[in-house]
Amino acid sequence: MFTYARVAELPLEVESVALTALELAVAAGWTRRTAVVRLSGRGEEGVGEDVTYLQDVLQARLETGPPGGLAGRHTLDSFSRTLERPDPFERWAYESAALDLALRQAALSLAEVLGREAQPVTFVVSTGLGNPPSAARLRRLLETHPGTRLKLDPTSSWNDDLIAELAALGAVDTLDFKGILRGGFGEPPDPGLYRRIAEAFPEAWLEDPNLEDDDARRALDPFRDRITWDAPIHSVADIEALPFEPRTLNFKPSRFGSVRALLDAYDHCAERGISVYGGGQFELGPGRGQIQQLASLFHPDAPNDVAPVGYNEPEPGRELPRSPLPPAPATPGFR
Repeated sequence: MFTYARVAELPLEVESVALTALELAVAAGWTRRTAVVRLSGRGEEGVGEDVTYLQDVLQARLETGPPGGLAGRHTLDSFSRTLERPDPFERWAYESAALDLALRQAALSLAEVLGREAQPVTFVVSTGLGNPPSAARLRRLLETHPGTRLKLDPTSSWNDDLIAELAALGAVDTLDFKGILRGGFGEPPDPGLYRRIAEAFPEAWLEDPNLEDDDARRALDPFRDRITWDAPIHSVADIEALPFEPRTLNFKPSRFGSVRALLDAYDHCAERGISVYGGGQFELGPGRGQIQQLASLFHPDAPNDVAPVGYNEPEPGRELPRSPLPPAPATPGFR
């Protein structure tokens, strides 16, 4: 059975829809804002999170309010087909809230419906190094939270001394080159940096290099089995369009937009023997728990970029949960 078929016909009844804002001042010196979607019906509430980074777009959505036409009786699949929201971040917020509501109204957990057992979730912490870049924050983090694993974003400002210092920490699992431009956001290809990073971190995954640049591609040819992708992956078609089949991929559910697109991609990777690890979009609310639950069910032992949100505060509290997180409880809903 295709995984989506297990949830497609779940009934749900929507009586009202609401949006509320969340925000957090983060370590990098800026404020992250998201919006929580709340679908209510039959005494239950389903929640999802709109994680767009475009603050003017988010503010417009909060001011305009939820789309019309969502109230009524649906299946999860028919609800999905009523959504005419081209932005995958917004669509995922409503679809994840609908899945949560449908499960809660049916008094079922996602694990029960999918026939999977929740497992403890390994996670990495993704954090910046400041400007100019320094390993000081990482050293403090590792002192207060020993055993923490890391996901870092190399830039051309990393010199050889810093790279050697970071490698000596022995804590880095993934390095994200951000070479796949995301609406103007990203890093230009740097063949020298790519090679220095690949050589300095021989066990780490190398995420999103820009291989359209000939020199960059040649620099990473010897390390091709460690190359993985994140930003280009929105569907099975995107996986099939990659320049070569990778050993693993980073799935960010909000990039897929729909529950069906995400679950179909999980099925595709399982059939092809491609492993998956999970990533987030700096969720502040229910979206973080949802990606942790997906990791618990589909890829618990991977270097999942799903750390509790407290790790993004300027100085993480000492009482934060450590990796691995306990498995998602077998309670109704998608939380």
